[in-house]
Amino acid sequence: MAFNFNALVDEFRRTNWQEPGTWHVAPKLLVLLAIVVGIPVAAFFADTQSQIEELENGRNQETKLKEEYLGKKKQAINLDLHRQQLREIDTQFGALLRQLPNRSQMDALLVDINQAGLGRGLQFELFKPAPSETVREFYAELPIQVKVVGNYHDMGAFASDVGQLSRIVTLNDVSIQAGKDGILTMDVVARTFRYLDEEEVAAQRKAQAGRKGR
Repeated sequence: MAFNFNALVDEFRRTNWQEPGTWHVAPKLLVLLAIVVGIPVAAFFADTQSQIEELENGRNQETKLKEEYLGKKKQAINLDLHRQQLREIDTQFGALLRQLPNRSQMDALLVDINQAGLGRGLQFELFKPAPSETVREFYAELPIQVKVVGNYHDMGAFASDVGQLSRIVTLNDVSIQAGKDGILTMDVVARTFRYLDEEEVAAQRKAQAGRKGR
């Protein structure tokens, strides 16, 4: 049976869409098809799509939580190792800190430096500590202008003795000039260091905070 497209179009044209009871087969099938297709499509956009988006967000959240869990698991596994490393760092820092004198020990350290030179037979022409210390974050340093006269061997022994003191002392800006009969004159800046007590550290931090606030 041949399909008459023009008759079908004419049937739709003559259909009174406001009176469903008068509709012929073709309009009824069209409306039924629209209902069958439209309801699922509308339901998808009204409800199913939002559920799919929530599911996708849940999957992303699950992946993120898994990554966080693995990261925390690794930290927990290495926690004892980190604690051991921290204890080692504290021990090393404490050992270094003990090599820095406190304020009351500075005078004794200056005497030790002087005695190291006299013990090697050197003659001090200048031993002048700076009028003020240079304060750092948790320690202070005091430069000392030193000028000694003696032979090369005694000066080397003096430098070695200073390096073996129980407290940290460094020799900087060394200048040696030759004199008569093998006698040398050495100009050097000896730097001594001491740690700041709690009050000094608090004052230093307060001063730094004041400078940053300007």
